[in-house]
Amino acid sequence: MPDTPHQTWTPKVDTEHTNLAIHARGLVRRFGNSTAVAGVDLEVPRGMIFAVLGPNGAGKTTLLRMLATLTAPDAGSAEVMGHDIATAPEKVRSSIAMTGQFASLDEDLTGRENLVMLARLWGFRSGPARARADELLDAFELSAAAHKQVKDYSGGMRRRLDIAASLIVTPGVLFLDEPTTGLDPSARQGVWRLIRQLAGSGVTILLTTQYLEEADQLADRIAVIDNGRKIAEGTSRELKAATDSGVLHVSLADHGQIEAAAHLLSEHLGNAVQRSPEGAELSVLSGDAAAANAAVAALISGGFALADFRMGAPSLDEVFFALTGKPEASAPDADGDKDTETAKAQP
Repeated sequence: MPDTPHQTWTPKVDTEHTNLAIHARGLVRRFGNSTAVAGVDLEVPRGMIFAVLGPNGAGKTTLLRMLATLTAPDAGSAEVMGHDIATAPEKVRSSIAMTGQFASLDEDLTGRENLVMLARLWGFRSGPARARADELLDAFELSAAAHKQVKDYSGGMRRRLDIAASLIVTPGVLFLDEPTTGLDPSARQGVWRLIRQLAGSGVTILLTTQYLEEADQLADRIAVIDNGRKIAEGTSRELKAATDSGVLHVSLADHGQIEAAAHLLSEHLGNAVQRSPEGAELSVLSGDAAAANAAVAALISGGFALADFRMGAPSLDEVFFALTGKPEASAPDADGDKDTETAKAQP
């Protein structure tokens, strides 16, 4: 595990013979005196689901926008599907699609009308445009709602239609910026199924997400960025193993003792303490069982009333907290150039 949150830990990956969909080296993007992305390297093999995690303002959206040629880098270089983002941006755009955090569909048109219109913009003739729209509506389980206005769609239906709109022409790489933001758990599961199906068909997917469970469930590989820098990369299992620690979970009977207990645990174990969303449980990385036992003994001798305590393997949530010193994101990214619309490559 890195000694500080800003020291990069990255398992070695043999890419000598890998056919890369994305190859970025030292990407930098500044906004005035602020550096949103500070020298990020990425290697994403074709057909992979690759997740970029980071707290709000970490640089996730800015990184995607550079790779999609929507924002020019100030330094560094990248190729997407073999095309340089600086010297061949039109070739990059012809091989990608990008869906932002919020859908940009015409709400007064039906789902089918939206897809037909986009297909015509791509150059489809009238008959093939309608056929492609029907094919996508069927694939995304929206045929029954094809003739409903989009303003009457549920959040999950709108998200599926938005992703379908990105796939009028099947891209080599699909960029998904927080694809399930604002969806209920059932709708989120539906989008996850679609993402897996797309990857299974050979589409490379690079996604940002504020849900650590989403990265754990979907991603073949995960990069964690903070303050514009990549601080870790690996599979979910590799990232969890990188902490080289177990996690002590402590529940207090008296919630009024939470702050004091967190301070004591941090002092004894030398790591930041994370609180559960309800505030009833404290979690902290512990180097070994002896150290955890000593910390629990200190709590008991200090008069803290423990409802429960246990040791366990770290979750991705706890790894994220250990690496960044911050809990998982809970709101859309604020990288200096917020994405409030869906951006798609145009012909």
